Amino acid sequence: MTNGLVLYDYWRSSAAYRVRIALHLKGLSYETRPVNLLHEGGEQHLPDYRAINPQQLVPCLLDGDRVITQSLAILEYLDETQPQAPLLPVDARGRARVRALALALACDAHPLGNLRVLQRLETQFAASEMQCIEWAAHWIALGFEALEAMLVDNAATGRYCHGDTPGLADACLVPQVYNAWRRQVPLDDYPTVQRIYHECCALEAFQRAAPEAQPGAG
Repeated sequence: MTNGLVLYDYWRSSAAYRVRIALHLKGLSYETRPVNLLHEGGEQHLPDYRAINPQQLVPCLLDGDRVITQSLAILEYLDETQPQAPLLPVDARGRARVRALALALACDAHPLGNLRVLQRLETQFAASEMQCIEWAAHWIALGFEALEAMLVDNAATGRYCHGDTPGLADACLVPQVYNAWRRQVPLDDYPTVQRIYHECCALEAFQRAAPEAQPGAG
């Protein structure tokens, strides 16, 4: 399938990971253009990339001459323009719940442990590597504590975050679990989160989107 989609991507970026999951769930082909966030201070700061995305972040999706930034905006754009394998439920209440789950991860928990936040802690406050790891782990754990409560014993939770079809919330959950493992955050207190994670990772779409499967991984 040819659709002219181009993804500016970094293999270990959680936000880009979400978009890769969505692209594979929908069966969409795309061209990857890696942006190394660590090489020589970060390729996202180079003039050519800044001209495309002034925020100097990944991911960034090109669809022809359209430029779409911000992972959740990209996911909803894909859902509206490529309706196969929808990422959101059909009912308003379900869509609100899925968006709330996704936002709890993508906008509340994840950004506090993002690369540029940790770099700022190091440069401005002389935080050590271990202090940065502890900082990120704190916010990951706090986010999962809330997410577990939102998922457990909720009739809308099924095999996945919402029902028995993976969608937008699952695309946010899996990368954050990956972050937790990188930061050695124990997940024993979040059995529902763990169960959904393993259900997702059994699917080919999630396996193809995994960081280790991307160009430049390692």
